[in-house]
Amino acid sequence: MSEKQRVIFYIDGFNFYFGLKDKKWKQFYWLNIVKFCSSFVKPHQELIEVNYFSAVQKDIGKQERQDLFFQANIKEPKFKLHLGKYLTKKQKCNSCGVKFKVHEEKETDVRIAIQMVKDVVQDKCDISILISADSDLVPPIEFIREFNPKHKIITYFPPKRFSNNLIQLSNKIVKLDSCFIQFENAVLPEEIILKENGYTIKRPEKWK
Repeated sequence: MSEKQRVIFYIDGFNFYFGLKDKKWKQFYWLNIVKFCSSFVKPHQELIEVNYFSAVQKDIGKQERQDLFFQANIKEPKFKLHLGKYLTKKQKCNSCGVKFKVHEEKETDVRIAIQMVKDVVQDKCDISILISADSDLVPPIEFIREFNPKHKIITYFPPKRFSNNLIQLSNKIVKLDSCFIQFENAVLPEEIILKENGYTIKRPEKWK
């Protein structure tokens, strides 16, 4: 009997979140990420891990909701969280000239690229599944293609997102707009009791 194909997911957290937001699927913000990814894994495949890339929000309310989401998912052994950071910079309004602060997420695409390449070079997987539509991820995929032409790369586009460049480099693409059932089946319980401390976390009211 042949060995199962090893699968690793790489999720661009913000690309994924804003795709759901644009689709008006906020009920799916509260998602069991590993369960969601597992729903796409076939019987002849094995899910090795799910890498989720994001950055800590600057806004306190958003930060608290994000932290609840992280706590709910970190309990899954196959969930690996990678955090970048936000940088604050000033911009000027072209119309009125008023300067204002904006927060810009940094490092996510670089972290995804490094992890994808590292896992292929170390032979941790046979299939890399990227959930993103960020064309900045073309270079690492090109490297993987050159390093191991047999390695399969599948791109899942978040709702309302796509990239022609990624389509051209992928063995297969999946549009998550059409995966309502998989999302619905992976929604977390309204309340979750954390085993390590007995603390109960609840789904944020704004995510209902």
